This record gives sequence, C-alpha cells and structure tokens, in this order.
Amino acid sequence: MPAMVSRGSGRRRTISEINMVPFIDVMLVLLIIFMVTAPLIAPSMIKLPTIDRGEKPPERLIEIVINKDESLQFKDRGNSTPMALAQAVDAAKKAQAEAANGDSAVVISADGAVKYETVVKVMSELKSAKVNRVGLLVQSAK
Repeated sequence: MPAMVSRGSGRRRTISEINMVPFIDVMLVLLIIFMVTAPLIAPSMIKLPTIDRGEKPPERLIEIVINKDESLQFKDRGNSTPMALAQAVDAAKKAQAEAANGDSAVVISADGAVKYETVVKVMSELKSAKVNRVGLLVQSAK
C-alpha cells in the first residue's frame, strides 16, 4: 500500500516515488561480498599449444611448394618437379611408401601471397589419400 502523506490542510496524497534505500543497501552488500571473495578465487591458467622441435627429424622430407601463381612443385631428395595437385599427391604417397622404416614427412610450403583456401585444399587432398605426417613448413622468427 502506498505511503500517505498528510499536510496541515488535511488532504492526503500518495507518494509515487520508489524507495531506493533498500536497493542501494543490497547493492553495497553485494559489492562488499565480491570485493572480499575476488582475491580468494584462483585465476585459471590456459595452456596454449607451443611449437617445439621434434625429438627426431624425419629420415626423408618430402616438400610440396605452392608458388604465388598457385602452381605446385614437388621436392624430394633435392629434385624439384612442377606437378598438378593429383600428381603431387600420388608422388607423395609413393615416396612415403618407398621410405625406409616409413619415417618420412610431407610438408606444405606456400608463398605468403597464396590464398589460405589453396593450402587447405592441398592438405585435404593429402589427408584423403591417407598420406601420413602432413604438416606445414613455417618460417622461424629471426
């Protein structure tokens, strides 16, 4: 029921204002609770992935280079041959099968101007052909 105010004239009128004092009291109590508990909460640490050198480099490194014009070159044992995507995938699979101990890796090296879509397409084709150890060749920071 709204509060009634009476004045000396004998007329009563209702106060149509919201009483803010209880609201402010509750907010101050919540503020104090958060200020006390915040230092007690241990900050969570996120472990981000890192890039380290492998324990043992692969015995044979097969490289597929994507040039600026999106043409492919297949590099194996120092020989560089321009190829289409399907031929490069077949050559990578064959070279991995020939490697002793199966210890070979296929890396994709792309020019900085090449579209990301092209790199992913090459990687997808290699994975769908069941080529093992496919990775990206990165330039180390100097």
